[in-house]
Amino acid sequence: MAEFKEAPAGASMGEKLTVWTENRFPTAFAEYKKHLSEYYAPKNFNFWYFFGSLALLVLVIQIVTGIFLVMHYKPDAAKAFESVEYIMRDVPWGWLVRYMHSTGASAFFVVVYLHMFRGMIYGSYKKPRELVWIFGCAIFLCLMAEAFMGYLLPWGQMSYWGAQVIINLFAAIPFIGPDLSLLIRGDYVVGDATLNRFFSFHVIAVPLVLIGLVVAHLLALHDVGSNNPDGVEIKAKKDPKTGIPLDGIPFHPYYTVHDIVGVSVFLLLFSAVVFLAPEMGGYFLEYNNFIPADPLKTPAHIAPVWYFTPYYSMLRAVTDDMVNVFVGLTLVAGVLAFLKGGFTGIWKFAPLVAALVVAALLKTFDAKFYGVVVMGVAVLILFFLPWLDRSPVRSIRYRPSWNVWLYGLFVIVFFVLGYLGIQPPSPGKTLMAQIGTLFYFGFFLLMPWWSRMGEFKAVPDRVTFHAH
Repeated sequence: MAEFKEAPAGASMGEKLTVWTENRFPTAFAEYKKHLSEYYAPKNFNFWYFFGSLALLVLVIQIVTGIFLVMHYKPDAAKAFESVEYIMRDVPWGWLVRYMHSTGASAFFVVVYLHMFRGMIYGSYKKPRELVWIFGCAIFLCLMAEAFMGYLLPWGQMSYWGAQVIINLFAAIPFIGPDLSLLIRGDYVVGDATLNRFFSFHVIAVPLVLIGLVVAHLLALHDVGSNNPDGVEIKAKKDPKTGIPLDGIPFHPYYTVHDIVGVSVFLLLFSAVVFLAPEMGGYFLEYNNFIPADPLKTPAHIAPVWYFTPYYSMLRAVTDDMVNVFVGLTLVAGVLAFLKGGFTGIWKFAPLVAALVVAALLKTFDAKFYGVVVMGVAVLILFFLPWLDRSPVRSIRYRPSWNVWLYGLFVIVFFVLGYLGIQPPSPGKTLMAQIGTLFYFGFFLLMPWWSRMGEFKAVPDRVTFHAH
């Protein structure tokens, strides 16, 4: 048994209570020191580093508001819509809780997208932080599942038909598709069984997984240390006497107080949306979702919520014509590899055979299936970013200047894909989506080559820091 500490003479009541608690719960104080007061973070964090703590804040908002919504919500196809109306009209402050939850869903994706983009531009996924990035991508994937299942619960027109469309996509998977979609729905149509399944996953299963991944993400981060805008490892330069990084400062109180600025600005914007424009022009809450679900009346245009639309746009971009283009590109690549690949003997024909096999597979299944594949791979490819990026430096600050324009173009293309996913399809918009999809995948698949090109700037030994 550890020896008990004694409060110093003349200690205040607060100090005595702290000593009393530490004697009986030393693990909590040890973890507090490890992850806050003695966790040394780089001293040159900028505003991009607000979004990690904001994501944690929004997660808390979603859990707390979700608990209060569950108190009055009925997961029954005949009563779900009415229960939401009851929350909005009759439950004291129910409208505020509901709008905080619906706005929080969009806010979650805003801060997570910005958090991930910060990781991309500063190379936060590079060694030794690969696992931190993988946990983060798993959180993003889990968050998408959570949002999709929660989107059905209001049981409005867009909730019902959006779920109908997305679940039917699984039926395009060869061999197992029909059984898989039946398993997800729990019935032959989206109905009461589907609602109960989605409610169970949205309220219990997925949040547990999400919280576990968030804990793993933070533990992995604190084990290897935080990256910074310069991409310099602060652990490489330590005080010889204390062993403290020369460019590090304790996370608490410095960054806990620093993050109050980001939290304050975020809560101002969040409150403005909740009180003044909770529907955000139909982007956060679609107007069709204020109409009860009607299986006999299909909305004129069905589209997912804005945070899914870039990937939905990629799905719709895969048409029969685009599959034919893929077949042509595959055959051309096979012929070029045959002519200039340097293979000898019987292996000389290997590229041709491989190209023919891939082309045959592309023509075997319909475009809808490949659309589902493209949509899924568009998310999964993020997991491999630590191995796709071969740049000798981490931060975009020390990469060739044209990298800034390339990342800027990537953001513009992602926004355009998101906009196209909301709009009704047309030949012109489909062509734009196809070009955007090719750019999106080209950005990642060609990264092993373009990330090594150009003239790199010298990375400093110590972080660059200007007091503010």
